[in-house]
Amino acid sequence: MPKISLLSLSLILLSPALPPIVQIAQADNVRIAVASNFTPTLKQIAQRFEQKTGHQISLISGSTGKHYAQIRNGAPFDAFFAADSQSPKRLEQEGNTLANSRFTYAIGRVVLWSPKARFFDDSSDILRQDHFHYLAIANPKLAPYGQAAQQVMEAKGVWQSLQGKLVRGENIAQAYQYVKTGNAQLGFIALSQLQQLKQKSGYSEYSGSYWLPDQSLYSPIEQQAVLLNDKPAAQQFFRFVKSPEIKQLIQSQGYTTP
Repeated sequence: MPKISLLSLSLILLSPALPPIVQIAQADNVRIAVASNFTPTLKQIAQRFEQKTGHQISLISGSTGKHYAQIRNGAPFDAFFAADSQSPKRLEQEGNTLANSRFTYAIGRVVLWSPKARFFDDSSDILRQDHFHYLAIANPKLAPYGQAAQQVMEAKGVWQSLQGKLVRGENIAQAYQYVKTGNAQLGFIALSQLQQLKQKSGYSEYSGSYWLPDQSLYSPIEQQAVLLNDKPAAQQFFRFVKSPEIKQLIQSQGYTTP
């Protein structure tokens, strides 16, 4: 058996023609704070990105308001996908972001939903009736979808009369769980959540009962993202999110894109 000298072995180990070693050395982990409504969609995007680049994406889901406070207090995130435009803009103005990185990645819609079929028709009449005990919403002080729900109820003149029936989740994911598990008979959730439920169930139509409020009844839910540092892998991920392939994916999840 031929002997391999230590010098030859060293040259083999240091050879640039070993792509797996180079790829591992260059791979990075990107920590992203993401609004709960967009977490399922961003998981799909992250999986595609990881397969193509070898980088790892760690998602930390929660309410936009809570993430904003964490970032201001030095939380070690590399990027922020908010459910509004105000929070990323404030972080930008406060000097906590990478310059010129803020952009709108999706525009969301709010929907009133119950998993019970024929519980109400496609109108807001149910909000004036005594057919339910609890109505779930995301906390308007923390979550843009909760703010939108409040604006819809104010526009319909029922906000004050429903105070005793409101169940507030910390974020839209929690509000959705209240309704899905039956702890609330109906609730305002993100249209994307209803779209994802339809895809999982395999139905051609949305299940249960729902009313899609006209977008004129609430402020646009313009969801923006921003980089919090200059990590190259995070910048690469932002370019990936802006690609036609990913825009199409976002649209398929119940959002519109700019």
